[in-house]
Amino acid sequence: MEEKVKISMLFQIYEKMLTQNQRELINDYYNNDLSLSEIAENHQITRQAVRDNIKKGEKKLFELEEKLMFMDTMVKQEKKLQQILEELSKIENVSSDKKVEKILNHVREELSCLA
Repeated sequence: MEEKVKISMLFQIYEKMLTQNQRELINDYYNNDLSLSEIAENHQITRQAVRDNIKKGEKKLFELEEKLMFMDTMVKQEKKLQQILEELSKIENVSSDKKVEKILNHVREELSCLA
């Protein structure tokens, strides 16, 4: 997974564990796609201060994920749901029974709510 995407996902999960300043700066950098210079100008701080705060926030996000593993669990569950949905499609494709089709559609809808 690309580093920027990973950090953005970690931010969505753990953002409340960061300081308000770290949340704002990381959000601007990763989600609003602002440069360090633009963020520094908007917050009236140096570019180096922006970078340092973002790096501290990133470190905290990775430490939290290492301990709690929410994103890892989420990604694994999503992959497993995809596999189940694919298997349901295979069953549906080979079955001509309308009852089976109805049950499979219901199960698929329920699983879709989890994804």
